[in-house]
Amino acid sequence: MLNGILPASWSGYTHAILRITAGLSFLSHGTTKLFKFPMTDYFKDGVELFSLMGLAGVLEVAGGILIIIGLFTRTTAFVLSGMMAVAYFMAHVSMGGIMPLLNGGEAAYLYCFIFLWLATAGAGPWSVDASRKG
Repeated sequence: MLNGILPASWSGYTHAILRITAGLSFLSHGTTKLFKFPMTDYFKDGVELFSLMGLAGVLEVAGGILIIIGLFTRTTAFVLSGMMAVAYFMAHVSMGGIMPLLNGGEAAYLYCFIFLWLATAGAGPWSVDASRKG
């Protein structure tokens, strides 16, 4: 048991669930920018594809899909972690200070560290990467 609460044998499954749910959530950030789905107030007019936000949208869609299916996970997660670190400092710290709660950057902050963990831990079970190894 993990601290008497959950069996340690579940860790692989929770690893995969974290990867898949983070990927799905991240993908939605890209689809709202590029395809206006789901529609949000921030990107109701979409973004220019050849802009910084357009590049972010492309990375969010492509990276989100790769993270969800667990393909090239370590490399993809490393790139996305860096992207989120840059986004955090460019868009949040510069406008509202270093504290994520105060600058609106909680999502970027969490994505950065979730992806950094995936870059080191890999995709885990239920992934293309795992099936290719063996």
